[in-house]
Amino acid sequence: MAGKDVAHKRRFLVLHDYGMGGSWWWVRARSAREVREVFAWIEVVADPETVARLETEELKEADIDALRMPAGLDELRAERDAQRGREGFGVLADRDVVYLRRRWDEEGDEPVDYLMEVGSDGRRLRQVELPESGAALRSGPDDWPLNPPVVDLFDPALVGQEISRSDFEEQWAQARPADSGH
Repeated sequence: MAGKDVAHKRRFLVLHDYGMGGSWWWVRARSAREVREVFAWIEVVADPETVARLETEELKEADIDALRMPAGLDELRAERDAQRGREGFGVLADRDVVYLRRRWDEEGDEPVDYLMEVGSDGRRLRQVELPESGAALRSGPDDWPLNPPVVDLFDPALVGQEISRSDFEEQWAQARPADSGH
């Protein structure tokens, strides 16, 4: 039976992009979605040039059904395993665009709500900052030096942060551009 299972698997190039760098692996799986469902914070890289360029690199390889994973990938699987079974798991995962409201309330920082338009890869497409003490600011990819994934759309916690597109668009229209200096 294991031989039959292996015959249905393909090799996928996967990336865990953490902003200032990333970790890469080859994973044998039945589908790209299966890879994303089994590992948190992973994207399946389909760009032919990137796949061809990394084909010659000595990346760690893993079979999705293996009990042991390479370092780093094992932690991402454990994070996903902790999410699985919780209400809302994967509800947002197959959407092209998701709108979220997330609170940033770190000690020493002014609390800010971020309204985000997020693509299927978890990266921001557009964002509105709503600080408690000032005017709303809008920004997009040209305003950000880095744009790693900010959410993992399988995460069940995101379901409670979802807002409507119209709510996002209303705030976007009222916000001033981030680079306006005022």
